[in-house]
Amino acid sequence: MIAALVLTVGAAPLVGADRAGGRVAVALIAAGLPVASRQAVDEDEAAVEAALRHALDAYALVVVLAGAGGAAGEIVRRALARLSGTRLVLNERLLTAIEAAFQKRDRAMPRRAERLALLPQGATPWIVPSGEPAWLLETATAGVAVLPAGEAALGELLERHLLPYAHGRLAGKEAVLVRTLRTVGVAAAEVEERLASFLPRDGEAAVTCLPVDDEVWVRIRAREATPTLARETLARADAEIALQLGADCYGRDADTLEGVVGALLRDRGLTLAIAESCTGGLLGHRITNVPGSSAYFEQGVLVYSNRAKQALLGVPESVLRAHGAVSAQCAEAMARGICAAAGTPCGLAITGIAGPDGGLPGKPVGTVFVGLSVAGETRARRFRFAGDRESVKWQSTQVALDLLRRAVLERA
Repeated sequence: MIAALVLTVGAAPLVGADRAGGRVAVALIAAGLPVASRQAVDEDEAAVEAALRHALDAYALVVVLAGAGGAAGEIVRRALARLSGTRLVLNERLLTAIEAAFQKRDRAMPRRAERLALLPQGATPWIVPSGEPAWLLETATAGVAVLPAGEAALGELLERHLLPYAHGRLAGKEAVLVRTLRTVGVAAAEVEERLASFLPRDGEAAVTCLPVDDEVWVRIRAREATPTLARETLARADAEIALQLGADCYGRDADTLEGVVGALLRDRGLTLAIAESCTGGLLGHRITNVPGSSAYFEQGVLVYSNRAKQALLGVPESVLRAHGAVSAQCAEAMARGICAAAGTPCGLAITGIAGPDGGLPGKPVGTVFVGLSVAGETRARRFRFAGDRESVKWQSTQVALDLLRRAVLERA
């Protein structure tokens, strides 16, 4: 199959999020390259070898994510050597890069670290200055790229090595361009209904809807005889679809909701402060994870107890007594209070019940109130989220950022 498989080796991806594997798959798809499947396999040598044997027969490109220094990396090296009918040999170029990495950290390289430079005969190292190297092995049927499971050097490895190689391995004679429109605050079924005339659409551009992390991404793939024609087709489809999505579309391709919100605040000279209860700092983390966020983010507070809400935000005791901490009235008071404390025109507040315990009559687990204050106008909205504690916290920050985004846009 002229497509890629992204295979993550290790126990952790089987039970948790596979961020590195997802990042690789998204990068390949965004580059217009077909990804047929994402899989995870435990650090069991027989299981890894079986998965790789099938992959080499079924896919033109296999991207393996495995930590070079742990059991996963060693298992992958041994399995690929057997499957390719080669032996493991010391790769001098890789050994030099590993030694340089230890010197950069002012650490002596342990002798056992030399085994990291053992690769199947014929493999090519992919060296980057920023971190752990990767390597490529070409077999009779497929190209196998083995990347580190950590994300430190992943971006550079993708840009410098994997994407150029994948283009040569997977891309056909036609020009294929892909764009992803990101939407928030709208269900996938509604997006599909709005875009019914595009789904499916023969000829000009292929359009698909993908629910991702409480967002809906609309992927447009333009396939034409030349890059110029593909760009024209993509631009035309983008304009038509964006018109149908309206304000629910917040960005494109690599845009993030927190990044777009930050750019809106910066462009309008606005500053923001936040007060979090049930999200425990997640909202602040997302906002400050954007480079340059100090230009618009003033401060944030975590206020779990009623006493903290009163002392730090000035929430009236009468509000807490009459309506409780999980209420629209409390969320509004928190938003006003953080604006007053920080001296900012914009304030966001989140209070709710993330679970799994703590549900109240009329306020079950997943009940969240988001308070928003912009230039003295304050309001709150109630939400009911499904899922575990982590999911409720994530969804709460999503709606909070989206409420702020829409409020700032309305004032433009």
